Amino acid sequence: MHIPDGFISVPVAAATSLASGAALFVSFGRSQTAFGIRRAPVLGLTTAFIFAAQMINFPVAGGTSGHLLGGALAAIILGSPWAGMLCIATVLIIQAVLFADGGITALGANILNMGVIGVWVAWVLTQTLQRLFGGSKGRLPLAAGIAAGVSVVVAAIACAIELALSGTAPANIVLPTMTGVHILIGIGEGLITGGVLTYLSTARPDLLPGEEQKFRGWLIPVVSILLVAGVLSLFASAWPDGLEKVAENLGFLHLGSQVRVIVPTPLADYSIKGLGNIGTSIAGLVGATACFAVAFGIAKVMKPKNA
Repeated sequence: MHIPDGFISVPVAAATSLASGAALFVSFGRSQTAFGIRRAPVLGLTTAFIFAAQMINFPVAGGTSGHLLGGALAAIILGSPWAGMLCIATVLIIQAVLFADGGITALGANILNMGVIGVWVAWVLTQTLQRLFGGSKGRLPLAAGIAAGVSVVVAAIACAIELALSGTAPANIVLPTMTGVHILIGIGEGLITGGVLTYLSTARPDLLPGEEQKFRGWLIPVVSILLVAGVLSLFASAWPDGLEKVAENLGFLHLGSQVRVIVPTPLADYSIKGLGNIGTSIAGLVGATACFAVAFGIAKVMKPKNA
């Protein structure tokens, strides 16, 4: 769902950038008192994992692929939608700057869709479902999985509205098309989210909020992230993702190639020229490391107000 340069108009890009900037400004302030932001290792590891997981596109129907957005995971693991916004925004910024995954001019729209709307829809719906399910921790993976799937669809609708407002595609066509494709991708998002939370609740509860257990160590989380980014990423589906497939079907895919790249991206398309799969692995490791470093640094620099 990463919008490339050229897909949205200048007014829409400007408006979404302002909205995203305001949301992130507020999130910095609110995260100073959030439980998750005080746990620098967890914020760093979560951000790195979501980056790595987003490299793995899984196939869905009709020659289309999808990948984890991670808004639900970020908010729930960190215990705060404010910290979740910072996590996803960090991933999106690094993807755009280093890997040309999402346009620089569309960065505000991508952060708004995935890092603000996606995170908050997932958070609010998870909390609502948890109350309906009786508040049991054992039901959290189910509630979060459902919420994660719905959040993908809502984020896709927001993306479609931006495309329609930009004049890129008619609303009556792009809205149902984007929604239909991302319902399938949302199912995958829900399964991944529920699976990860089920594992963490049993094997690493110290990585979840509300637990008083001491952080158990770096080895397993770091090795898992490196394996996902450096090895499993090689098996990602080559099919176009949801937005790319919609753009191809509706005839506006060419718009992305008409805009000159503003910032040179050294690892564009998660590759290094001439290195093949090794280049993809290196790109994944560099990206995951960068995400961890930035997120860990944010958590360390920001001091809780009540500290």
